[in-house]
Amino acid sequence: MKALVIIDVQNGMFIKGNEVFNGDELLAKLNSLLTKARSSNIPVLYVQHNEGVGEPLETGTEGWEIHPHISPQKDEVIIQKTTPDSFLNTTLDENLKKRGIDHLYITGIQTELCVDTTCRRALSMGYNVTLLSDVHSTWDSDGLSAQQIINHHNGLLRWFENVQVIPSSDISF
Repeated sequence: MKALVIIDVQNGMFIKGNEVFNGDELLAKLNSLLTKARSSNIPVLYVQHNEGVGEPLETGTEGWEIHPHISPQKDEVIIQKTTPDSFLNTTLDENLKKRGIDHLYITGIQTELCVDTTCRRALSMGYNVTLLSDVHSTWDSDGLSAQQIINHHNGLLRWFENVQVIPSSDISF
């Protein structure tokens, strides 16, 4: 069974003047995926990062909330996390196993941290992973553009067994 996993697409990632790269495009593609997943009865799980006081994703603040353009429905699960690993000290694995899910379609923010770490951890836990190459994003960093970082991780993760890296347009749940 398959599931769509949306990592850290929260208001604090879209702060004016420091928005995630191609944020509007990311939200549009997530909306399209959500429509496909929901119409195909594919479970959707959101992962929500929790930060401390004064941080952009400070727990309980507006920045911490899931972005309103991709709001969860009542039956969709929100997993709380505090590290880049969506499995570490969370209920993600438990929720996936309870639903018989063995294949994850991974999307979200931040490519080189939470998305990459979650892909690798999912693999080490025995899940099949599809990274949607055009539905994860980041910021420019250390002399690399956000697009270079995205391209690098798309290319790198292709080498792992049980990982597919494909564009969202190729998805048919």
